[in-house]
Amino acid sequence: MHVGVDVAKQHLDWAEGPDATVQRVSNDAEGIRILLRRLQKLAPERVILEATGGYERSLLYALVEAGLAAVVVNPWRVRRFAQGLGTIGKTDAIDARVLARFGALTNPAPTIVPSPAQRAAADLIARRRQLIAMVVSEKQRVQRAPAYLRREIAGLVAILERRIARLDRQLDAALDQDPERNQTLQILRSAPSVGPGLARTLLIDLPELGALSRRQIASLVGVAPFPRVTAERRSGNAGSASAALRFVRCSI
Repeated sequence: MHVGVDVAKQHLDWAEGPDATVQRVSNDAEGIRILLRRLQKLAPERVILEATGGYERSLLYALVEAGLAAVVVNPWRVRRFAQGLGTIGKTDAIDARVLARFGALTNPAPTIVPSPAQRAAADLIARRRQLIAMVVSEKQRVQRAPAYLRREIAGLVAILERRIARLDRQLDAALDQDPERNQTLQILRSAPSVGPGLARTLLIDLPELGALSRRQIASLVGVAPFPRVTAERRSGNAGSASAALRFVRCSI
């Protein structure tokens, strides 16, 4: 059995298979406990969730901690899958059933959940990114501000930069306690034009570095080119198609 769970900010809609009745619980601690109790009795092969900008994280972590295989899938892939099945409508109930069918037919690998320390580092990186965006905005604003406001803006920029420096120290301390990730960090730092900020971000946002091949990493990040050759080109210009495929292999 594959269970599909459509995740929203306020609620979770779930189906025990592609043709099952859809049930709903709240997307909070109590709702997740109710859902977990039911799923532990069912013992499904997979629980399929869509990535929803973070609203799925609490459920994902709870599922993994309960020993259930959970998979977070790309919403675009699931939508294309639904369209291929001829499912045009899109509601929470429909999405839950489509997710269950997607899991049953594709049997995706369970999502690897980061450790609590990795999650904390990811939160620090996300906050650092937010503060940097605020600094950029304030520095752009100061160029157009009247003279009597520039000192106030400059003071805020200084405060934000001190906060960023503090976050950097926290991240360095966390990475120093993990010898394996610290070694990967030093390898990243040895690459030209890769400074400490970029190296930390790559290491934390892309923990698969060092565990996957360069082709797999490129595909995961979304920068790997994929051939898209139409039927007419395949039949009329096979030589060009082969050349395109050779180019793709060389480019990855």
